[in-house]
Amino acid sequence: MAFVAPVTLSAHGVTLVPLALDHEAGLKAAAADGELWTLRVTSVPEPEHTRRYIEEALAAREAGHRFAFAVTASSTGQVLGCTSYHDIVPAVRRLEIGYTWYARSHQRTHVNTVCKLLLMAHAFEALDCHVVGWRTDNFNFASQRAIERLGAQKDGVIRGHALRRDGTIRDTVMYSMRRGEWPEAKAQLQYLLQRRGLG
Repeated sequence: MAFVAPVTLSAHGVTLVPLALDHEAGLKAAAADGELWTLRVTSVPEPEHTRRYIEEALAAREAGHRFAFAVTASSTGQVLGCTSYHDIVPAVRRLEIGYTWYARSHQRTHVNTVCKLLLMAHAFEALDCHVVGWRTDNFNFASQRAIERLGAQKDGVIRGHALRRDGTIRDTVMYSMRRGEWPEAKAQLQYLLQRRGLG
């Protein structure tokens, strides 16, 4: 049985559902909200490559090292973005959260906080992970700030680690959180949601 089994996670009007080919049109619409594929520090697919993006995510799920979710509005099913567990290592009960992006109109809202709360709670409390990690482009400062707000610790920088979509080589900033740090991080995420009136 796969370490990450198919699951739907939902709270505060946001639902994470296993990514499927049926989400192609919704992902295209979400990415078009801000033309997110033009940003050099993200992995958002160009409209014509959306189906391939989903197919690659499904192949990675089958291989056991990535499990992608469509981020949707609970009330309407509208696709707001995408996020994943990835670099899943069952032997050490570790995974990372990434491949995350949202339509521009849903950025800087409660959506990312809810998604992280759902994904981290499932990882630590249901999958019994010892460590959850994150990685981001060294020039994606907004992502770095968002990860640090979760309470994750910066592990370091892997230099010359990966290609960006424009062909340049990026350094990758690595973060992690251990299971013992989760209760405090969970309380902080819940506090942030309460401040938005979503307690």
